[in-house]
Amino acid sequence: MKTDSIAVYFQDDHTRLEAIYHEFQAVKHTDPARAAACFAEFKAGLERHIVWEEEILFPGFESRTGMRDAGPTAVMRMEHARIKQFLHDIAQKLAQHDVATDAEEAGLQQTLADHNWKEEQILYPAIDDMLPPADRHGVFARMGVATGAAR
Repeated sequence: MKTDSIAVYFQDDHTRLEAIYHEFQAVKHTDPARAAACFAEFKAGLERHIVWEEEILFPGFESRTGMRDAGPTAVMRMEHARIKQFLHDIAQKLAQHDVATDAEEAGLQQTLADHNWKEEQILYPAIDDMLPPADRHGVFARMGVATGAAR
């Protein structure tokens, strides 16, 4: 989909990542090698998504609102730390050919569900509202993607 909307682009990336994650879950007991590959793709994509937010998207919001150490992006950064810990824990188990990751997956899924909802319903629309189109294009350029280009 061609868009210059931060909300649409980042929500589409959430959806893409969720599909990869669900594939990991669907095959982890029947095809551990495929599961590990899916999880590695999911982890790399989610970590890239977090970098885009923390290094490119959030600073623009913070400079316009003055909220850095408190406010929505501070909460998002704390949640990112939890998400990265879950990703690490699952990856460690998979590296040892251990697919007993249900507890870590449950924590990751709950954290992501709450986190993504806040981003999609509150933060991304607020950023779209405060950034003029040229600035949104600049965000996409710094991310290394053409506006609205496929990931």
